[in-house]
Amino acid sequence: MGILLRIDIGKADPELLDEDPRLVIEEFLSALEASGADEKTIKSYRAALYDFFNFINWKNLRNITGEDIRRWRLERLRKGFQRAKTRDRRSRQVTLYYYTLFLKRFFEWLGLDIAIPRVRKPKRNEVETLKLDEVMKLFEASRDRLDLLILALLLETGLRANEALSLRFADIDLANREIRVRNAKFGEERTVFIGPLTYRLLVEEINIHKPHPDEKVIPLSYTGLYKRLKSLAKRAGINTKKIRPHVLRHTFATEALKRGLNIIALQRILGHKDLKTTQIYLHMLKEDLKAQYFKIFGINPTPIHPYNSPNTLPTTTGYTHTIANPGLQHGILSSSTSQQASIPYEPILRNSIQQGTTLEIFHANPYANQGLYSLTRNTIEGNKNELRDKTLCPNCKKPIPRDARFCPYCGMRIV
Repeated sequence: MGILLRIDIGKADPELLDEDPRLVIEEFLSALEASGADEKTIKSYRAALYDFFNFINWKNLRNITGEDIRRWRLERLRKGFQRAKTRDRRSRQVTLYYYTLFLKRFFEWLGLDIAIPRVRKPKRNEVETLKLDEVMKLFEASRDRLDLLILALLLETGLRANEALSLRFADIDLANREIRVRNAKFGEERTVFIGPLTYRLLVEEINIHKPHPDEKVIPLSYTGLYKRLKSLAKRAGINTKKIRPHVLRHTFATEALKRGLNIIALQRILGHKDLKTTQIYLHMLKEDLKAQYFKIFGINPTPIHPYNSPNTLPTTTGYTHTIANPGLQHGILSSSTSQQASIPYEPILRNSIQQGTTLEIFHANPYANQGLYSLTRNTIEGNKNELRDKTLCPNCKKPIPRDARFCPYCGMRIV
């Protein structure tokens, strides 16, 4: 959510207090824009102001009281916001915190002295991430290539949901394994890198469907993406409350740090303006702390000769000094320390895509020039076999299961 609180936007003309609040709001937003506010910031201010004024039925500006604000806040805390993407109480609190700040800024600009109770910013919850077995279950529950692409893209790039949904094929450079992120937060473009699973799926998508450069890589709305992930979680037997797009981003960031990625590099990949935002990923789960403790001190957590008596101490023969850190053996990302690293989801892709693509591309130089439309003969033959059980959607012309009732890409009902 964009915030612009410290830039001086001047003061409103006192005569505006007698105008229609809708007109005054637009004047305020114009002042923000003239001061350098970006589109997302203005959108956030507009949403906050319209939500409040709709609640008070567009009361005259001079008649607004602190009681109006108190009732509005109480109502939103209890029932939430109509267009909210999520419905949990903490999300309401976070939104209300920023909306109250925006409202205060608006009244200050107007010169109105309205007592607005101070709102505490909700404490940040511990960063939620997925364990490896949960990620594997999501891949196993995937129904089609789009499910696989969504998971691979978010888990291997750390993109925000809106950034991933804005990607077009013209933004993808397969030769250099790079993605140009245009619709980034704060309006700043950045580059992220294509992981092995994402690379394979993109190569196949381009070779099979020959998409137009301006075509979206993930042809879904945010709601469509959100529902797909919830559906995946349900089929995978994972608590649906735990799965949402940003959790996949958290998982990528946490795993990247575990594997030794510099936090400054992670900040650039994630597109964070402030390093403090990136530092939240330095949290460590209890299992990770325990594993690192045992690794550092060369302790095997399972004694060969267990002891139960409080008066009996374990002997040193009950411990080994070669324990590996289980938290660092597996993960979302392919290892950067070896070109021959194993690919955690390789079996999943084999079974889900049902094709015979060779896996040489996984072990090649990450920035080798693979070419935009280079595929092995096995890939082509595998795709032919896959398409035998498919038919084309009459609307978007993409292959869908013959017994599908709806197109998973464009949503059209299939008669």
